[in-house]
Amino acid sequence: MAMEIEGFVEADGRADLVKQVREKIDELGIQYLYLQFVSVTGRICGKGIPADHWESIAQKGFQLVYGATVNLFVNRGGEYLGYGPEAAELVGIPEPETFMQLPWDKRVARFWCTLFRNREERESPGAFLTSDGRGNLRRLHDDFQKKHNGLHLRVGTEPEMMWLKKDEDGKPAGGFSEPFCYHIDQFESLRPVYMKVMEYSRLMGLDMIQGDHEDAPGQLELNWMFDDVLRNADRLTTYRQICAQVAREFNLIACFMTKPFMGVSASGCHHNLSLWRGGEDHFRRTGNDPDHLPGMKHNYMYVSGGDNTFMPDDDDPQMPGKAGLVAIGGIVHHLQALTAIGCSTVNSYRRLWDTGFWAPVFADWGFQNRTTGLRVSAPGRFEYRSVDSMVNPYLMGSTILAAADDGIDNQLDPGQPEERNIYEAIKAGKQVKKLPMSLGDALEALAADEVVQRGLPGEMYRLYHEYKWDEWERFMHTVTEWDQDTYLHCLP
Repeated sequence: MAMEIEGFVEADGRADLVKQVREKIDELGIQYLYLQFVSVTGRICGKGIPADHWESIAQKGFQLVYGATVNLFVNRGGEYLGYGPEAAELVGIPEPETFMQLPWDKRVARFWCTLFRNREERESPGAFLTSDGRGNLRRLHDDFQKKHNGLHLRVGTEPEMMWLKKDEDGKPAGGFSEPFCYHIDQFESLRPVYMKVMEYSRLMGLDMIQGDHEDAPGQLELNWMFDDVLRNADRLTTYRQICAQVAREFNLIACFMTKPFMGVSASGCHHNLSLWRGGEDHFRRTGNDPDHLPGMKHNYMYVSGGDNTFMPDDDDPQMPGKAGLVAIGGIVHHLQALTAIGCSTVNSYRRLWDTGFWAPVFADWGFQNRTTGLRVSAPGRFEYRSVDSMVNPYLMGSTILAAADDGIDNQLDPGQPEERNIYEAIKAGKQVKKLPMSLGDALEALAADEVVQRGLPGEMYRLYHEYKWDEWERFMHTVTEWDQDTYLHCLP
């Protein structure tokens, strides 16, 4: 039986793409290449190589320890998370269609890579590596489409984040701007920053559509056009990389931490979801000359057209179509376990506890209702709200697909949409499940939900649980300033 790695390397059309990349390297004067993948927490990892070695790396890939997929961190007992030092090395194969020049240093380009088990391993040699969340999402989405007659997930994300000032030690010194929501003057104060982000983003294929100042210090939200779930996850990860670079240029901190301040809004990352049949990829102009693109054309493609199963039926202009409604039923049914993915850090739950800032804490849905975990934000799309700026979008996409698949298979009814403020509905007697209110509770909900675990296939669930449970234990193992303020002089 042929190895999966060889099938990937020898796929139809790939050799021609490898040649096209060489032409791009020569045309653009590229000297160095980043070979990137994404760890279980969403961190960008990988290696760099001189561009002279492109053809060899395209064929053979690069090797790196398995533990790099778990950030090569140790647990609180000092043992490596996920994989020990005795584990084999993974093989990363670059995807030529993802070649993209970095606009801040045009000598450098990046690729996304798919990860495999080593060719020499005794068990499953050359197989897809299941600790590769990005590769998992591609394969799970392909399986979902085959199973449901071409039905596919399109996603648009709303990445809030904060631009923080630095003190003389490089530590955060508050937000750059005042916490005035939608205030153009505060937006203007960050114009040099966001215009540089916009410039880099458009060059790298993000079709930017709108932006605003949100209601926390230095908090901006810049949006791009929705697309296929995998390409959107790639763009969100690219956007974070861009923000980190712009922060270096302006001596600021690009903060994606969910809740750096209490008493003001946290940074969410709402996912706008829709399930479609049909449609075609189309090239988008994002400030580039189509004849001299700084990357391969794949980076500028967006899917459009087709049949949106979330659009209302003719007999009710508000209710989503029945095909889409059962998928939402699956998501509502599994919302507690999904929260472990969407709210993935200890700090995430500060967002849920800080009342008055519209963060969702109940597993329900409604029309334009920001007090529920999901809402119909516009005809044809659902806004998944139980997710924040620290999310790994590849794991979020995979687990949303798993929940939607269960909803379709079992025709799960999400119930009637809640049009009241959910708190008023509860006072009136409505029984509503609450979302987990700590990382520990969320991980226990995930441990009890085999459906959502299908979105974390192979070794991914084990690695995610091990990493995040250690994070929770570290927090419980820590004495904080609050502990001292509250208890130091409590007795006698």
